[in-house]
Amino acid sequence: MIWCYLLGAALAGFILAHGILELHYFLRMCLAVGIAKFFKSRSHILDMTSVTGLCLTTDIDTLLFHMNNARYFRELDFAKADFYERTGLYRTIVKKGGSIFQGAATIRYRRFIKTFTRFKITTKIIYWDEKSIFMEHKFISPSDGFVRCVVLSRQRVVNLPVDDLMNELLGKTTKKQTPFDRLENGNAEHAKIKPSIPLEVAKWMEWNDISSANLRTDT
Repeated sequence: MIWCYLLGAALAGFILAHGILELHYFLRMCLAVGIAKFFKSRSHILDMTSVTGLCLTTDIDTLLFHMNNARYFRELDFAKADFYERTGLYRTIVKKGGSIFQGAATIRYRRFIKTFTRFKITTKIIYWDEKSIFMEHKFISPSDGFVRCVVLSRQRVVNLPVDDLMNELLGKTTKKQTPFDRLENGNAEHAKIKPSIPLEVAKWMEWNDISSANLRTDT
């Protein structure tokens, strides 16, 4: 009889946790960090990393045909967690007493991801300034290499000069690759210098500055 009570309590606890938290999200995040930490090799801060995903019925829109728009940003959270862990970016920020959060992001859809199809998300740093790190993410079809979606994101670093952070990470070496890293592509020799600002990032920063100025005027 006691086992019935224990089983009932466990089931009630699971239902309660699922009701007050998005349990699947936290479990996925733990899985993403665990795989990056224990089953993938370390990556250089300028490497491109990748994770794979599958569009399930929980990801689709009301047309029941393809991934809904909001899920793209959700999937990016897992891709960024993989990048943060493998490059040591988050660990280094915390060690130095800083923190990081997403300050801005823009997404451009090119072709939808159908239900029950696989996709790959690549992540790399393309620029940084004194306060932020700029990343480019691509959703790619593994079968044909087509880029289905491109995202620019701005990761704001607080209480820590970004140049000091990047200078430390640029000098770090990486470990031997594991079988998981065969999914990676696009990694090249690291030029241990700050990359030039891409044109799209420069224009995007200008748009963000204009938007901020307009909002300050409105208030």
